[in-house]
Amino acid sequence: MSRPRLSPGNIPAGVAPIGYVRDRTTSGIVHLGIGAFHRAHQAVYTDDALAAGDTGWGITAVSLRSPSTRDALAPQDCVYMVEERSGAGPARRLIGAINTVLVAPESPERVIAALADPAVHIVTLTVTEKGYYRDPAGDGLLFDDPAIAHDLSGAAPRTIFGYLAAALDRRQAAGSGPLTLLSCDNLSGNGDLLDRLLGAFLARRGRPLERRWTCPNTMVDRIVPRTTAADMDGAPVDDRGLVVTEPFRQWVIEDRFAGPRPRWEVGGAQIVADVHPFELAKLRLLNGSHSTLAYVGLLLGHTYVHQAVADPALAALLRRQIDGEAIPTLAPAAGLDYPAYADALLRRFDNPALPHRLDQIAIDGSQKIPQRWLAAMVERDARGLASPAYLLSLSAWIVHVGGTTGRPVDDPLADRLAALWQGAAGDAHAAAAAMVDQSGVFPAAFRDSAALPSALAAMLARLVAGDPRALIAAITAPALLTDQF
Repeated sequence: MSRPRLSPGNIPAGVAPIGYVRDRTTSGIVHLGIGAFHRAHQAVYTDDALAAGDTGWGITAVSLRSPSTRDALAPQDCVYMVEERSGAGPARRLIGAINTVLVAPESPERVIAALADPAVHIVTLTVTEKGYYRDPAGDGLLFDDPAIAHDLSGAAPRTIFGYLAAALDRRQAAGSGPLTLLSCDNLSGNGDLLDRLLGAFLARRGRPLERRWTCPNTMVDRIVPRTTAADMDGAPVDDRGLVVTEPFRQWVIEDRFAGPRPRWEVGGAQIVADVHPFELAKLRLLNGSHSTLAYVGLLLGHTYVHQAVADPALAALLRRQIDGEAIPTLAPAAGLDYPAYADALLRRFDNPALPHRLDQIAIDGSQKIPQRWLAAMVERDARGLASPAYLLSLSAWIVHVGGTTGRPVDDPLADRLAALWQGAAGDAHAAAAAMVDQSGVFPAAFRDSAALPSALAAMLARLVAGDPRALIAAITAPALLTDQF
């Protein structure tokens, strides 16, 4: 028997209702990259602000690729449930902050018009690392990427830069107010990066614009696994937009807005002068640990985060990486207790009520590991310090993207990385050298180091030649001699 579809008029018992009267005619925010994370994070903070009495801050959400989210939400009047899971059981609430969902490839003109609307003051983005078309080795814009070249030609946009440039043109012509462009992706200095890449795009385009936008840096944190069919089957109503998540959430935003904003702080957002310490701690402790759990955990046969972190060997490796290698790269900062933060992370990871697939975390690793691992390794190398846990994590990533494990590799550089591995013909030292020199992932400081490339080659050779658990045991031994690695 089919269940009734979720709608504003069909809210099941036990679900916290929307706490305000919706006005779907007014959107003050456009969000680029609608997905589960946005619906469990920024949309929830905006929902809290609306419930606190803010008006005019509905969200026009944009899918840059697939119509699936629009097709899921439109029949439900764009409302959906957020289900928080913990040992205490699920807690569900209805979210009504999204007014409409546009699909960019179907209607690029509507997307540009939404961004250019004078009522819109903020553009938020969750387009993942690859949506910035950033050269991971050089940090510049990939001008030779076909999508960027297409947008520079003046055709209907395909990238965030094409859409933002077209909207900024219209806003300048109409004399509309300035925009706050708010990246919510896991990139170091995400606002500064967005500003720099957008500036490069505009400069290459050759049509000057009066600067009427800001790009504050942000840090976002909430674990949001991919919603499964079993999750939907277990919901009290048919909700095609359901997202499941943990109770914890955090949003730290640099106080550099171009104009008005919602009172996101009523939902717990932190508006601060400097995001960098929060961002670096999250990238190196949470995101870096997630990537280690993914690549090493998959190598050890695990499927979910909570299984991987419960593996004593892998937990010891993670502790070695966090306490011995990552935290020492973080400068003391007011309001941040790094050991306590790390302890809380491990408790969050160990949540069987929220199964988070390792292969989901492993997606797009070439775009993630420079800021999650490589930057810390380079800093440690400059101080004469070895990084054996990072080296093992990095070796596990190389094995994964080499395609030898039989698992699919979802990465924008997948073909290049697989070809480099295959070209080494089983020689781990040659594979490591090819990855460092030719993948485009490793920064110059890593490539030019006297120690790091050879240390990686030695670690990769040990990993592919022996038992990974024995190698982990050697690295995590209390009497570890770091010069052995």
